[in-house]
Amino acid sequence: RSMSFTLETPLAEAVGASTAKTLERAFGMGTVGELLGHYPRRYADRGELTPILELPVGETVTIVAEVLSTRPRQMRNRRGAMLEVIIGDGVGQMSLTFFAKNLGQAEWRAKELRVGRRGIFSGKVSQFRDTVQFAHPDYQLFEDSEAAYRQADALQDVPIPIYPATSAMQSWQIAKVIAAVLDQLGEVPDPLPEDLRRHEGLLTAAEALQSIHRPHRRADVDPAVRTLRMHEALVLQTALLQQRNLVRSLIAQPRPAHAGGLLEQFDAKLPYTLTADQQRVGAEIADDLLLERPMNRLIQGEVGSGKTLVALRAMLQVAESGGQAALIAPTEVLAAQHLRSITKMLGPDLAPQVIPTLLTGQMSAPERRKAALRVASGQSLLVIGTHALLSEKTTFADLALVVVDEQHRFGVEQREMLRAKGTAPHAIVLTATPIPRTVAMTVFGDLDTSVIRSMPAGRAGISTFVAPLAEHPEWFQRVWERSAEEIAQGRQVFAVCAAIDTAEDSVESDDAPPPDVEGKGPRWGVVQLEQLLATHPRLGGVRRAILHGKMPADEKDATMRAFARGEIDLLVATTVIEVGGDVPNASTMVIMDADRFGVSQLHQLRGRVGRGEFPGLCLLVTEAEGGSIARERVEAVAATLDGFELAEVDLELRGEGDVLGAAQAGAKSSLRLLRVVKDAGLIAHARDIAADILKDDPMLVKHPGLRVAIAGRVSEADRAALSKN
Repeated sequence: RSMSFTLETPLAEAVGASTAKTLERAFGMGTVGELLGHYPRRYADRGELTPILELPVGETVTIVAEVLSTRPRQMRNRRGAMLEVIIGDGVGQMSLTFFAKNLGQAEWRAKELRVGRRGIFSGKVSQFRDTVQFAHPDYQLFEDSEAAYRQADALQDVPIPIYPATSAMQSWQIAKVIAAVLDQLGEVPDPLPEDLRRHEGLLTAAEALQSIHRPHRRADVDPAVRTLRMHEALVLQTALLQQRNLVRSLIAQPRPAHAGGLLEQFDAKLPYTLTADQQRVGAEIADDLLLERPMNRLIQGEVGSGKTLVALRAMLQVAESGGQAALIAPTEVLAAQHLRSITKMLGPDLAPQVIPTLLTGQMSAPERRKAALRVASGQSLLVIGTHALLSEKTTFADLALVVVDEQHRFGVEQREMLRAKGTAPHAIVLTATPIPRTVAMTVFGDLDTSVIRSMPAGRAGISTFVAPLAEHPEWFQRVWERSAEEIAQGRQVFAVCAAIDTAEDSVESDDAPPPDVEGKGPRWGVVQLEQLLATHPRLGGVRRAILHGKMPADEKDATMRAFARGEIDLLVATTVIEVGGDVPNASTMVIMDADRFGVSQLHQLRGRVGRGEFPGLCLLVTEAEGGSIARERVEAVAATLDGFELAEVDLELRGEGDVLGAAQAGAKSSLRLLRVVKDAGLIAHARDIAADILKDDPMLVKHPGLRVAIAGRVSEADRAALSKN
C-alpha cells in the first residue's frame, strides 16, 4: 500500500535520506510542508524560448532550446573525449560542453542529444571567446516518439514550473521530487474554515498545492496563488494578533507619575517646550503605563524628532515607583552615545537619583561586574546597553520598562527574552525608519503605533541637491568647492562612500544595494576619495579623517568623538555613521554614488546634518542616467524631507522588491507570495478575519487547520526576519 504523507512528515521519510540532505543544505527544508512551500518562480511554456542572447553571465538559468549540431571528438592533449553541442532558440545560439572518458561515451551522448530534439537546459552561464556557454549543463529532453508527438499538442499548454534552484538541485529535479510527494500526499488541513473558504471563492489547501506545482494550464495558477496568498496573510495576522492578545493578558504593575516626582522635576528643567507630537505621544505612553497590562508600543519618528526624549520621560515615570528601565541599542558605540546624551539631559540633580549605568559586552570584567551589581541591586534605575543586557547573567531588581532602539535589528524573540527578566514589563520600540502603514500592520501587528512627525523648533532644516554627473560632469568640482566654503566658515562636512576600498571592492552597508544597480561596483571608496581630497587645492590642507567598519571599535569611537568635538573638518566615512553621531556643527553631507543606497538609507544619512542652528546641505552625487529608476530614487530623496512620504515612494519604486529586502532571500521567510504593498488590502482583510476568529475562539480549538498552519509556518525566525523590513 502506498504511504501517505502529511505536511509534518520529515523529508528523509518522504524522499529518502540523500535527497533530503541536499534539500536541507540548499534550502533549509526539513518537512514535506516546507518542500511544498517552495513555490515555482515562474512557469515556462514548452514552446517558449528564453532569448539566449539575453542570458546573464555568471547566473544559473533554465532555458528551452533545440539541438542544432553535435560534435564528439577525441581530446588532443590529454586522455578522454569531449562533446560539443550547439543549441539555439531561433535567434541566438550557445554551446554546451560535455567531457567523457572515451570517444564511445561521447558518441553515446551525441545520439541522445540528436539534432532537432528540444528540451530544457540548465546550467551556469559562462562566456568562452565570444559564445555564451553552459559548462556541465543539466538537461531534460521532451519526448519525441510518434505517440508523444500526438500528445505534444495536448502538452503544448501545460506550463513547466521553474523553481528557485541551486547548482546542487536543478529546477526540474525539484519538480520531480515535488511531484512524487504530491502523488502520496494525504489529508492537508485547511487554515480557512469551510464556509469562509467558499465565501472567499478559494480552493481547498490540497487543490491549491496541486495547482501551483502541477497546473494543467496557465489558468490554474491564479486561483492557487490567490488561495495560498490568503492562507499566508491569515496565518501571519492570526499569529500576530495571538501574540498581541498574549501580551495583553499578562498582568503588569501600573506605574503612575506623582506630583513633584522625577518626571515633573525633569519637565520643569527642560530648556524648551515639547513639540505637539512629543506631547501627544508622551500622553499615550503615560496612559499606557497606568494600565494593568503591559504597554507594547512602536514609536516611529525621524532621526532628530526627539524619540529619545519621549522614551526618557517614560523611563523617569517608571523610576518614580522604583521600577528599572532598560534601553537597548544595536551597537556599543550607540549605547555609549545614549548614555552620554541621557546623562546630559538629566543634568546634575536628576542623574544621581536614577544612576544611569552602561552595560555592554566590550567592558572590562571588573567594570562589568560593578555595573551588573548596580543593576541587580536596583541601585541603578536606568540601564543602557547592547544585547549583552539579554545574557542570562544579567539580572534586574525590578525591570518595569524595556526600550528597544532601532527595532529592525531586534526581533520579537529578543523582546520576549527581556520580558522574561521582569514581571511583564512594559515595552517601547523606537525606530527612525519610517514604516508605511501597510508594513507596520504586517510586521509589527502585535504593537500599538505612535508617530512623531514634527521636528523640534530651532532647527535650520536641510536642503538637498542632486549632482547628476551623467549630464554635468563639471558639478563634481563644485561639490568640493561648496564643502570647502562650509569648512572656511567653521562648519564640518561628512563625505559618505558605499565602499571602503574599490580596489578591493569591499562594499560596506547593511542593506543590499537596490536591485537596479547590480553589476557595476561603486566608483568611490573611502580610500580613493581620501587620496583625491588630499591633493585638492582647498581641501588638501583641512583636518581630515576616515571612518569605516573594519577599523577597531575604540578607534572608530575616538574618531567620532573628535569629529563631535570639532577637531576634524572633513570626515570621509562609510555608512557606519548612519546611526548615532549628533554633531550640531556638521552642516554638509556629501554622498558619493548616491544611487547605490536605498531611499531610507539616504534619508537617514541626510538626517545627520542641519541638527544645530546652521542650515544643512546634502549633496547627492550620482552617475545614474536621467530617467533610470536608480536616478528616480535619488531625486525622490531630494524632493522631500518627509520620511513617511519617502517610505511609500520607496515601496513603490521597489515594487515587487519584497519588504523583506534582498537580505532575506536566503533565509526562510514566511512571506512567500505576499507583497506588502500590492496586497495591503488583502492583508487588512485577513486581519479582520483573524480578529473575528480569535474573538470567538482564542485558542483556535475549533480551527485545527489554522492552528497547525501557525505552528508550522510562523517560527520566531520568521518574525525576526519580518521585522528587518
